[in-house]
Amino acid sequence: MLKRLFVGIFIGVVMGGLAAAALVKGLGVLSFATATMGAGVAYVAALATGACVALIAGKPVWAKGAWIEVGLKAFFGSLLAAGGMFALRRWVGVTVDLSHFGLGEGTLGSLPATSLPIIATALSVLFEVDNTDPPEEKTDAKPAAASPKRVAAGNSAKGPRVETEESEEEEAPAPNKKLRK
Repeated sequence: MLKRLFVGIFIGVVMGGLAAAALVKGLGVLSFATATMGAGVAYVAALATGACVALIAGKPVWAKGAWIEVGLKAFFGSLLAAGGMFALRRWVGVTVDLSHFGLGEGTLGSLPATSLPIIATALSVLFEVDNTDPPEEKTDAKPAAASPKRVAAGNSAKGPRVETEESEEEEAPAPNKKLRK
């Protein structure tokens, strides 16, 4: 589980950093507060980041039979990311100055370079830890029986009949000679 935790942190930081780099360097959005539609851009970025993290973290989209699970993770991951963005913008008022790196200045929720990696890491850790396999059970070293045997009580004079899986056919009972006169 510790391995999954570190994988989740790594995936979250990388995916959040890529999403933040796309906004900062690609679109020139240093702060959601100064963007044209500040809150709208923040929530759309959070929705997209949540969906992208869900495609990779936990059970990835390329795993066999994972389409439904990944689709549900993407939908609910997007909603959780938007909720995380709301919480960061509303209740976390920590001011950071990343202007030395060319990433802007403001609160954690108003900077793409801080808010998107935080949200992506939280979601990635959640999905990775949720996908942890159950612990393996130890098996006994006793060899299994070759084939289970069933004992059926019969009316024949020979005693009970023993069947194995190979002989599952029913034998017709032998005719009783005493009844014939």
